[in-house]
Amino acid sequence: MEQTGHANPFEGLPSFRLGSGPPLLVIPGLTPRHEVPRGPAFIAESQPLGPLARRREVWWVNRRPGLTPATTMADIAADYAERLPRFGGPVDVLGISTGAAVALQLAHDRPELVRRLVLVAGGCRLGPAGKAGQRALLRRLEAGDLRGAGVEIVRLGGLRPSARSLESWAGWVMGPLMYRGSTADVMAVLRAEDRFDITSRLAAIAVPTLVVGGDEDAPYGAAVFRETARGLPRGRLIIYYGRGHVGIPLVPSFASDVLGFLDAP
Repeated sequence: MEQTGHANPFEGLPSFRLGSGPPLLVIPGLTPRHEVPRGPAFIAESQPLGPLARRREVWWVNRRPGLTPATTMADIAADYAERLPRFGGPVDVLGISTGAAVALQLAHDRPELVRRLVLVAGGCRLGPAGKAGQRALLRRLEAGDLRGAGVEIVRLGGLRPSARSLESWAGWVMGPLMYRGSTADVMAVLRAEDRFDITSRLAAIAVPTLVVGGDEDAPYGAAVFRETARGLPRGRLIIYYGRGHVGIPLVPSFASDVLGFLDAP
């Protein structure tokens, strides 16, 4: 897989492109910095998109750098909405975790820009564990405790009691590397998602939507996935059993499930 050098409709937002075919906007989950990933981070973000890129022009597009502390999810979605008309028609959108919240907000605010919507390991609001975990991460970042922030972000992705000690150690080691430099952008997104709850407005989102998640997901939870799909007029739900929050795009049937939904009449 390679990054391409073609004209970028998402100029001003960190992005890379893979594959060819009808466009698919991918809005990633929470990232330490708003930039194009490099090295191992690029592999981690791009590799799960490979099967989709065989039939789609996949645009991975991160949030704008330089967000203010008062940024809302609507503000973040507006950055994508400003650029999507450059495709000349509605575009399929896939949001992952925090990116799913952005994607839902986008479909609510500018439905004419979204052809079909896929929400991966995300939904209409954070679940109780996700809200508590993201608030703990925010407190660590506000205090400048980068090792503690590493512990919190790894726990958010796993939250399996049997692996807590290993997760804590890995996060403690990686924290200073993950969160080196300014953390203002990630803190702005954490605050925005803490306030995000579109549950009461789901009925107004008529875009065909597929909700995909694991039954062991802790930040959102299977109950939130089900509630999101039920509340959407054209919502569908796929639950992968024995799966947590991280790694849903690596489920063997994920690409075929998503492409089957996007390509259906």
